Amino acid sequence: MKENDNLTKRIIPFSPPDISDLEINEVCDALRSGWITTGPRTKLLERRLAAYIETGKTDVDVDADQERWSNRVVCLNSATAAEELNLRVCGIGEGDEVIVPAYTYTASASAVIHCGATVKFVDIRKDGDPDTHMPEMDMQKLAEAISPKTKAIVCVDLAGIVCDYEKILQIANEKKSLFVPKKSDGTLLGDFSSRIQNAIGRVVIISDCAHGLGGSRVVNGERKYCGSLADFTGFSFHAVKNFTTAEGGAATWKPIEGVDNAEIYKFYQLLSLHGQNKDALAKTKVGAWEYDIIGPWYKCNMTDVMAAIGLRQLDRYLSLLDRREKIISKYDKVCDELGVSRLCHHNPEINSSKHLYLVRIPGIGEEKRNEIITELAERGVLTNVHYKPLPMMTAYKTLGWDIKDFPNSFSYYENLITLPLHTKLTDEDVEYVVRNFKEVVCRYI
Repeated sequence: MKENDNLTKRIIPFSPPDISDLEINEVCDALRSGWITTGPRTKLLERRLAAYIETGKTDVDVDADQERWSNRVVCLNSATAAEELNLRVCGIGEGDEVIVPAYTYTASASAVIHCGATVKFVDIRKDGDPDTHMPEMDMQKLAEAISPKTKAIVCVDLAGIVCDYEKILQIANEKKSLFVPKKSDGTLLGDFSSRIQNAIGRVVIISDCAHGLGGSRVVNGERKYCGSLADFTGFSFHAVKNFTTAEGGAATWKPIEGVDNAEIYKFYQLLSLHGQNKDALAKTKVGAWEYDIIGPWYKCNMTDVMAAIGLRQLDRYLSLLDRREKIISKYDKVCDELGVSRLCHHNPEINSSKHLYLVRIPGIGEEKRNEIITELAERGVLTNVHYKPLPMMTAYKTLGWDIKDFPNSFSYYENLITLPLHTKLTDEDVEYVVRNFKEVVCRYI
C-alpha cells in the first residue's frame, strides 16, 4: 500500500476534545489573574450561555445589558450536579416518583436516586422516533406511567436531537388532575420548592440536555433552543462533549410565573456552595467577609479555570457545529447506500447539536455487532455504543428492573454502533472511516 493511499492504516480516536491556543491562553490568563475558583469568568460564561440559549448567537454583547442576561444560567461542575440541583430546587425527594427513559446514560436516573426519589423507567418507541430515529420515550407508555406520586419527567435529548417537548407538555397537562404539589416542610428550601411546584401546577418537565447545547426545535412557528423548551434543563460540558470546560455543566430554567429568576438563581448558588450565602467573589468587597450557612448542602460550583475554556469554546462553537454537519453529510451518504438505519440530525422542524452519530445494522444482534466493532478497531477506527439500556446494568437490576420489560430499548441497542464524530477529524480521516465501515459492514448485511 502506498504511503499516500488514504487507506493506509490510521488511528481514528472516538472523541478527543477540540482545544485550541485560544482556550489555552485564556486558561493561562485566568491562572495569572488570581481568580481560579468561581469568579468573573464563570459569571460571564453564565451570561453568554443565557444569550446563546435565547438567540442562537454567540456574539451577543452581554455586558451591555447585564441585567437581562444575569440570573438565567448557573454553571456547575457537571451535568449530573445540574440535574440533581434541578430536582432539589423542585423539591423532589423521598416518596416521589420520577419518570426516566430506559434508554439513556446512568446520570439521568442516578440523580433521581441521589435525591431519595424512585426512578420509574419507560420504554422507547420501537425503532425510535419515526422522523429522527432518536430513541425517545413511547408517549403512550409515558402517559400510563404518570401517577399521583409522579413529580417529574426526565427527557433526554440523546445525540443532540431535541425531544418532542410539545407532546410531553400536552401529556403532563392532560394528567394535571393527578398532580399533588408538595407542601412546605417549614424550611427555607421547602418553602421555595413548594412554591415552584404550586406555580407550575403539574408534573415538572426536566431536560437531560447533556448532548444538546445548540440543538433546536420549531415550536408554534418559532425556533427554540435547548434550555428554553423544558421547565428545567441540565447541560454537560464534559471532555467528550461538543462544547467542553474539561468537566462541567450548567442548569437553566424557563421563567416561572410568580417566581423571580434572581430568587431561583440564588437557590442554585446556595445549593452548589455548601449553603453559603456569599461566594468568594462577593466576599472580596470591602468589609464583606462575614457569611451565613443557610443549609447543609452541596459543593458543585464551576471554577474560573473551567469557565476560561468555555468562554473561548463558545467563540468557536458555531464553526464547530458547522464542521460536524459536514462530517454527518458524508456518513449519511454511505449509510443510505448500505441501507443502514441512522439518526436524522436535521429536518425543517429540528436541528440537532450533532453530538453523536448512531447507526443500526439491519438483521444482526449483539454478537455480530460486537464483531463489527472489533474489526473496525483492528483497522484503527474506534467506535462505541450509546447506550446499554439501564435495566441491563447491575445497579438497576438490583433495584428490580428487568430488560425483558423494555423490548424496544433492547432491540434498539443490540445492533447499534456509534461512529466517531468530532471536529479533530480531517477530510481524509472521514474518508478512511467511511471506506472501512463500508467494507466491514457489507460482509454482515
